Amino acid sequence: MNHFLLFGTIGAPEIIIIALIVLLLFGGKKIPELMKGIGKGVKSFKDGMKGVEEDIKQDNDNGSSLK
Repeated sequence: MNHFLLFGTIGAPEIIIIALIVLLLFGGKKIPELMKGIGKGVKSFKDGMKGVEEDIKQDNDNGSSLK
């Protein structure tokens, strides 16, 4: 089963190498824009999940059930 795992676990040195590659590919000026976009996406996803949880809770409070 372990033969499918090519690189093993990702540690600090690997993360640093990945960060340097990203820095070289996108440059210092583009990275803040990318992180801002990722942050907005994560916030939107969390807001959507809260909305789904509220809908489920509201459905359960109204007595409807999924059977």
